[in-house]
Order: sequence, then structure tokens, then C-alpha cells
Amino acid sequence: MTDPTPNSLAELAARHGPNYRWKVLATIMIGSIASVMSSTIVNVAVPDLIRQFAIGQERAQWVATAFMAAMTLSMLPTPWLLARFGYRHTYYGAVSLLMLGGLLGGLSPTYEMVLSMRAVEGLAAGVLQVVPSIVVLRAFEPGIQGRAMGIFGFGVVLAPAVGPSIGGLLVEHFGWRSIFFVVLPFGAIALLLARQLLPVAAPGGAKPNTDTPRLDWPGVWLAAIGVLVLLNGLVHLHDPSPVTAIVLLAIAVAILGAFAVRELRVSGPLLDLRLVRYRTFRMGSVVAFMYGMGLFGSTYLVPIFMQTALHFPPSQAGAALLPAGLVLAAAIPLGGHLADRIPPHLLVAGGLVLLTASFALMATVGADTALWVLMTWAVVGRIGLGLVLPSLSLGAMRGLPPEEIAQGASGISFARQLGGAIGISVVGVVLEWRLRAQGDAGGASLIGFAQTFWMVAGLCLLATLAALRMRQRRLDAGTPSSQG
Repeated sequence: MTDPTPNSLAELAARHGPNYRWKVLATIMIGSIASVMSSTIVNVAVPDLIRQFAIGQERAQWVATAFMAAMTLSMLPTPWLLARFGYRHTYYGAVSLLMLGGLLGGLSPTYEMVLSMRAVEGLAAGVLQVVPSIVVLRAFEPGIQGRAMGIFGFGVVLAPAVGPSIGGLLVEHFGWRSIFFVVLPFGAIALLLARQLLPVAAPGGAKPNTDTPRLDWPGVWLAAIGVLVLLNGLVHLHDPSPVTAIVLLAIAVAILGAFAVRELRVSGPLLDLRLVRYRTFRMGSVVAFMYGMGLFGSTYLVPIFMQTALHFPPSQAGAALLPAGLVLAAAIPLGGHLADRIPPHLLVAGGLVLLTASFALMATVGADTALWVLMTWAVVGRIGLGLVLPSLSLGAMRGLPPEEIAQGASGISFARQLGGAIGISVVGVVLEWRLRAQGDAGGASLIGFAQTFWMVAGLCLLATLAALRMRQRRLDAGTPSSQG
């Protein structure tokens, strides 16, 4: 018997008409919005969690760390999941896991269970963050890929912009448990749309392959242990004695080195490091890692700077950053539009120059600086961010063969997320170091923050130099010249 339900990409496109690919983009956007909201909205509930479970700030921070670590790791097996189960079933599984984490997280009787459910949500979010780049590069021709990424980015960026506000209202009126339940309606809509619109096929149009080689479980464990030891080692850099941090970081380097050696030798790698033979991907990975460090590090730094050094109350700090968030939401579609007309490596480099300038200008802010000046410097950085986001994945992966796109998307996402996890820790360590070095002298806090902003600006400048090397040569992607 023939299955009356259309399952292939061609059958679904024929049923839903010429706008089918945009409907697919909307479907994966809803799932991504749910995952992004789950990553940001919980932060406003940290004080309530501290009171509810009688824990300290250092334990409460693991609400964010557990999510980020799990999200980073789950990006690696996503290509295997897509090849083994196809788009629809992989997406079903990720969204369902996200909803399960939200439901049980809101019902958790202990803090340990809250942390476990945050890790579950992070595992789902990592998969949901990789799929969009693969879909855009497979479903849209090069002339409109940038536009598609811009529209997708616009929707996803709105989630962290409104998430804290929604979370604050929910916590105030319904308690901290309510914010875990926010993902449930988004997940239900995403599942309904996925059933109608996502193909069962794997990337490339092939049927899901039950004979796909087994998942590289030794690689999964090496990556998981290496990343967790690395993040824990960075946390211990705050200790008075550096011995524990040095030992942990050395162990992490050894474990991650073993992971890299294994991935180069195994037949079905979790992370295909052989893609570094393509210059665009190699340089794109460097950009993604350093960009992640600068972006996530600054996201942590700027609000603390405004409240600690400039003594803004939280509400005023949030209001001061709101225009920058609105500008970012408008800049991303513009960046996507330009990505179809300007070489991606130039857009990425230009955006990173603006980010570098924004952080350098933040370093000049003093106690007497007018509020509008501070808001302007933040806007400059968000314009740069809007140029980078749609172009980075496109520029890094346009030189890859079609069969390598899934692995490339996973690798770029992993590099950016790992850079972000490291960036938050590095910025925190450098800030504490420079504040301690300045002592209690007048203006010491501003000087310490300024020096940290200069460090973040330096990271973005290094990423700019790598971005200029992302240029795709006018040769076939398989030639030695394009690979070297």
C-alpha cells in the first residue's frame, strides 16, 4: 500500500505550493524561539530559586551553566540524528525533549531536579540551534539564503529581547515555576506544524538510513568530559590559588586532544575535523569561536558594568539597552538582505569592526558620560551583530560539498557555543583580576571595566582578521587550492 501522507520534500512542496520553504522556515523558527526563550527567561528567576532552595550564588549559576554545557555538547550528534531519523523525527524528538524539560522543571521539588531539567532543555536546544542553518542551505538557493537567514534571525532575536520581561511578570504574579511552562505552547505549535510541513527525509533528500553507523559514543563521552572539566577549570580560576584550575585545564586539554585524534581516525566522526581542509570553513570556525567569546562575554559584562560601575538600577539598565535590542532586530533582516549581494566574508568583517569599535568606545565611558552616548555605543555594536549573524554560517559553509553541510553546520554552531561558554568565564576572571588590581582607589571600578572592555575588543579584532580569510576562491570546492 502507498502512504497517502506526503513525506518527501518534493511531495510536500507540491502539496503546499511555492511558499512551502517559507512555511518550513517558520516551523523551525518557532522551535528555535522556544529553545532560546528557555535559555534566557530562567535567569530572572535566579533570586527566587536561591530563596526557595536556600542555595548560594555559586550554585545558582549552574542554572545557566548546565544549560549551556548541554547545549554545546548536543550540537555534535545532530548530523548523525538527522541521517538516522530524518528532519521530522529529529525535530519531533528535540521539541518533545524541550517540553519535557520545561514541564518537569516547573514541577521539580528539589534544586537537583531543576538542574537536571535545565540540562535536558539544553540538550534539546543544541539540536534545535543546528537544524535551521542546514534547512536554509538545502531549501533556499544562494540568491535568497541571506534573506532567509535574516528573517529567521529576526524572529529568534526577539525571544531573548522579550524573554526577561515576560519572565519578570510571570515570576512576580505566578512564581518561578511558571517560567518553565512557557515553552509548552510554543512546543505544541511547533510539533503540529512539523507534522504537516517537515519532510521525513534526511539532509540531501535521502531516506533516513537505519544502517547508519552507530553513534560515536566514545567521542560523545570524551567531548562531554572534556568540556565539563574545561568549564570547571575556568571557574576555579577565581580561586586564590591557581593550582586546581591549572590541573583541571591541563586535564581538559588532554581529553579534548584525545577527542580530536579520535575524530580524525574514526570512520563516522561525531565532529568531522577533516572539514578544516576547506579554508572558508577553517577560518569560519575560528571566527565563530572568537565571535562567540566576544559576544557572550560582552552580554555578561555590559549589564554588570551599568549596574556596578555606573550605579544604574536594574530597570534603568534594561531600559538603556532596549534601543540597542530593537536596532538589532531591525539590523538582522538588513544583514540577511545584504548577504545575498555582498560577499559574506566582507559583511562578517565589517560587522566585527563595528563590534570592536563598540567595545572600545565602551572602555571610554566614565561617570559623567551622558546616557545617550552609552546607548549609542551599544547601538553601534548591535548593528555590527546584525551584519554578522546571517552571514557567518553562509560564508563558512558555501565552499562545502552538499553532503558535508550538516557536519559543517554542527561544527560552526559548536565552535560558536564553546567560544561563548569559555568567553563568559574568561571575561569574569579578567574582570575580577583587573578590579582587584585597581584596589579601592577612586574610579578603580571604571578602570577595571575599561581594561576588560579592551580585552573583548581585542578578541573581536582578531576575529575580524580571520573573517577576511573566509573568502571563497573562484575554484571548485574540491580542488586543492580551495582546500588549502
